[in-house]
Amino acid sequence: MSEHMDHNEERASKEVSRREMSRRQFLTYTLGGTTAFLAAGVTLPMVRFAVDPILKPKPEANFVKVVEESKVTDQPKSFEFVSHQVDGWYESDPTQKVWIVRKDNEIFALNPTCKHLGCQVEWNGNADYKDQYYCPCHGAHYTIDGKQLAVADAPLDEYEIKVENGFVYVGKLHANTKVK
Repeated sequence: MSEHMDHNEERASKEVSRREMSRRQFLTYTLGGTTAFLAAGVTLPMVRFAVDPILKPKPEANFVKVVEESKVTDQPKSFEFVSHQVDGWYESDPTQKVWIVRKDNEIFALNPTCKHLGCQVEWNGNADYKDQYYCPCHGAHYTIDGKQLAVADAPLDEYEIKVENGFVYVGKLHANTKVK
């Protein structure tokens, strides 16, 4: 009979032992899963809020009517225009300034922001620098084409230009293509 008992014990040890989950393990798994689900529910909208403006395609810059073509001369003139800007969810319509000139029968427009520290340049702003854009902040000056002559390390930026129906329109701002 002892052989019979040994045989039964042997069979019992060969059977797959099934572990039952304790209450502590059940609560740990349940609370951990619930916490992860709730954290994801709070975090995902915040991530979407932060990343959404980056994922939206940027619209092409619209051209803005600035001045009649007949008012553009061979001496740079300052004109103001209003452009619509969207920064993330903030929309604004700031007034901006542009210098427009006709040179060699071609119209071009320059941004008046000095490339040194961002002050506004003026045409003939200093008697010592005749027929030049001059920055009053640190003495930077530029040619009529926007080429830097002193202090600044880059030329004035240029606007895209379109002349249509007797009016000059400005578009996107880009690096100056008139000077090397």
